[in-house]
Amino acid sequence: MEESLEKKISLNPPVKTPHEVSSLYSPLSLAYIGDSIYDLKVKNFVVSSGNMQPEKYHRIVTGIVSANSQSEFIKDYMDNLSEDELAVYKRARNSSPHTKAKNASLQDYLMATGFEAVLGFLYLSGQHDRLDEIITQSLIFRGVIKV
Repeated sequence: MEESLEKKISLNPPVKTPHEVSSLYSPLSLAYIGDSIYDLKVKNFVVSSGNMQPEKYHRIVTGIVSANSQSEFIKDYMDNLSEDELAVYKRARNSSPHTKAKNASLQDYLMATGFEAVLGFLYLSGQHDRLDEIITQSLIFRGVIKV
């Protein structure tokens, strides 16, 4: 009998040290996974906050995860990044992406790419508490979570 797909593919990446993550993955790879993690965690928060029509979920989530919103947040949050996080952010922000956001300036897009790379870095290095802390702060910044 063929081995199940679940046994062949681990949906949770093996935890690597921050140094390994920084050296194994390009900044744009980190941003790619970070974008997905951010989107999923924000969607999870919004959906768990109450039942509504999918269009309303979409409108709320896109307002939070847009490049413009991410850029505004990271400008405000920059001083709270660790040395490793700041290095990852700068590498990604200074990268040369082959695409551009439809509704954002190049500067905002690059800053958002840096932000997403930090999230990808934290996820792949197993720093999940820190990842959740930054995402929570972004939701507070957008006024989604009231303090």
